[in-house]
Amino acid sequence: MCPLRVASSVIVPKQSHASSKQETDYMAEFVMLFRGDQPQGSADQMQKRMQRWGEWMKELKAQGCFKGGQPLERGGQVVTRQKTITDGPFAEAKDLIGGFMLIEVRDLAAASEVAKGCPIFDSGGFVEVRPVMQMNM
Repeated sequence: MCPLRVASSVIVPKQSHASSKQETDYMAEFVMLFRGDQPQGSADQMQKRMQRWGEWMKELKAQGCFKGGQPLERGGQVVTRQKTITDGPFAEAKDLIGGFMLIEVRDLAAASEVAKGCPIFDSGGFVEVRPVMQMNM
């Protein structure tokens, strides 16, 4: 089990009307956005880099933290509020989102600890950690 999934002592009331029981083992989802990673180097270096990412993700899966994620293609399109479509994104390279990962841990501090192990730091990138808002639908 992911050591960062250990239940916190925070008591979160359930939103359901069916039960007034309080939930003490609340886990939250967080998305990690990988930004500014500019892959460079020889084919061997790139392979080692990808291997490092694979090992990190396998470790998170084995610990029970990993819920999903993928790298993103460099290109795409931007749809404006006027509904025009342009090629993009046009952000600076340091701000481009290169991928994402969804994890489940006890709180934002735990999610940030998970992010500290990310291989993106080896190539000058950074990780944005954001809580996923739960929608009752």
